[in-house]
Amino acid sequence: LTGPYDDVVLPAWAEQPDWELELAAVIGRPAHRVSVAEAAGCVAGYTIANDLTDRATVFRRDMPQIGTDWLRSKNAPGFTPLGPWIVPAESVPHPGDLRVTLTLNGETMQDESTRDMIFDVARMVSYASQTARLLPGDLVLTGSPAGNGMHWGRLLRDGDVMEGSITGLGTQRTRCVAEAS
Repeated sequence: LTGPYDDVVLPAWAEQPDWELELAAVIGRPAHRVSVAEAAGCVAGYTIANDLTDRATVFRRDMPQIGTDWLRSKNAPGFTPLGPWIVPAESVPHPGDLRVTLTLNGETMQDESTRDMIFDVARMVSYASQTARLLPGDLVLTGSPAGNGMHWGRLLRDGDVMEGSITGLGTQRTRCVAEAS
């Protein structure tokens, strides 16, 4: 994780760094094997997450039998700018009707509504809780709408500035910086 206004360091090994602006639900009480009806009550609030991903390392070319490597592709230091704050769930009456927008150097790349999500937040929290024991402070990222860099054929580069906003949750502004060799 990194802050909402911190620089994002693009690791030298990341060949295809990409953005994925997402709504994140912040868990407020333990949730294990909760129903969809119970799940909404486990969410303390919402925030913005940019789930950066190196597309070149998602699939293991060196070990195809392993398939995907989400650990490496999504977990470089600072690859998830978060915030700028957590908005209490009570102050977000309709998490299924929020605008998710990301601009890159002032150009709109993502502009969708959470109405277009395949699964709503409660269903995702319930599903995750069936195998994981969710604890206060855990994050459930809801997935990114259309418009990531692979879609545009434009990946992140040194000097790029991303601004991500979600209705009522604020705006994060991060600048990409190439890792020093």
